[in-house]
Amino acid sequence: MSKVSIIGAYNTKFGSLIEMKDMISFKKKIDQKSFYELIIEAGRGAIADSGLDAKDIDAVWIGACSPSRFVNQEHVAPLGVSIDPALRFKPMTRTEAACASSSVAIYDASYAIEAGRFKNVLVVGVEKMNLVDTPSMTQTLATCSYWPEEGAKGFTFPGLFAELAKAYIAHYKLTDAEWRTQSAHVAALMYRNASKNPLAHVQNGPQTAAEILGLPESGKGSNMMIASPLRLHDCSLVTDGAAAVVLTSTDFAKASKKKVVEIAGIGHSAEYLPLSKRDHKWVLEAGKDAVAKAFKEARITSKDIDIAEVHDCFTINQLLTTEALGLSADGKAGQDYVAGRFGADDDQVCINLSGGLKAKGHPVGATGASMHALVYKQLMEEPIGLAPTKKVPKVGVTFNVGGSGVSNCVSVLRRVK
Repeated sequence: MSKVSIIGAYNTKFGSLIEMKDMISFKKKIDQKSFYELIIEAGRGAIADSGLDAKDIDAVWIGACSPSRFVNQEHVAPLGVSIDPALRFKPMTRTEAACASSSVAIYDASYAIEAGRFKNVLVVGVEKMNLVDTPSMTQTLATCSYWPEEGAKGFTFPGLFAELAKAYIAHYKLTDAEWRTQSAHVAALMYRNASKNPLAHVQNGPQTAAEILGLPESGKGSNMMIASPLRLHDCSLVTDGAAAVVLTSTDFAKASKKKVVEIAGIGHSAEYLPLSKRDHKWVLEAGKDAVAKAFKEARITSKDIDIAEVHDCFTINQLLTTEALGLSADGKAGQDYVAGRFGADDDQVCINLSGGLKAKGHPVGATGASMHALVYKQLMEEPIGLAPTKKVPKVGVTFNVGGSGVSNCVSVLRRVK
């Protein structure tokens, strides 16, 4: 069975792509770049980067979390036709797996190529989140939880990940000061990385843990409590954006490209949707299972990883994903971040050089495709933003999570030529 490689990638600018107009007595949101425009930009950009023509694309997958609630649009897969007229009459499919929607799209497209059904496939991830008001956005995301026990009872995603943080703090016996220091170091590293990424949502976040720890508890410019123990700077942003990749067989890629990045291993593991069903909330058990599957297929260990993009929707999940990948011992990731690990100058592995979800931004349906696109660019020696300073990366990993640790998608990307 032929492996699959990425041969083109594109990431739009991430941000709050709206403009607020004061309409005398109320404010109105004006769309600066629509859901439809984001799909077109990302799709065209990835095809151009691949060196193929649109007519060479055999199928399109689009990953999107909840466009029906965010932009009143269902049946989004055929929007791929708008990318180029040559895509008309091609098969198009939409996938949904909460924040892992476009990683699942990449996996489905990969399986189709491996099966021999298609040769070249375009995968787009997209979300436009900022057109709705905050209560509507919060409820939309809550539908990705187990509604009867969680969303319907008022649980938000900050609240759900707060439960994971509480379990982690209790299990590893962290003091409040230790937790706040560790999470502040994670957030500050992401802000520093994002400040070098021209596509990132946040360009000017606080650059040091001391700055974050010194912020007031309330009021303007504060680090207010969102869902104890998670504060404002523990949380990712509400972001608009899209990303896309073009996939083909590794054999074709090697024959047509000077440099080739292969999807060497895939791990896709689902957890119980209700948080109440999980006894060990201080660890991503399904995440570790996905890691084991991806590493086994790629025949690597954590020591082989040069660069990783992990799902830091909240700082607690950056600790959990770092540990699930084996890049830190269980319960020790926070200490490693405090010690200055995982930045661009790390001589072992660099994590979230993009700024991560925390600061690059988290347009939920686009996040998985963005992770793959950015790691691909790093391995092609065409980094967007920071690059590792100690070595040229050859092996990269993406760890994308949908829901509260529920849909775990781990990809090993490897430069093979």
